[in-house]
Amino acid sequence: MDIDDLETRSASKKPKDLEIMSIDALREYIADLKAEIARAEMQIAGKESHRNAADAVFGSSK
Repeated sequence: MDIDDLETRSASKKPKDLEIMSIDALREYIADLKAEIARAEMQIAGKESHRNAADAVFGSSK
C-alpha cells in the first residue's frame, strides 16, 4: 500500500484562486490537472488488471 492511498479528501489542497491567475497560468494549470487525471487513470487501470488477474485465478469475490 502506498502512503498516497491513505490520504483523505480533507488532506487535499484547497482549490486555487483562479480569478488571480493569468490566461497562460490557467492553461498550464489545466495541463497539469490533465496530466494528474491521466496518472490516476493509469493507476485505476493497473489495479483493475491486478484484480481481474486475481479473479481469474481465485474466482470473483462478488
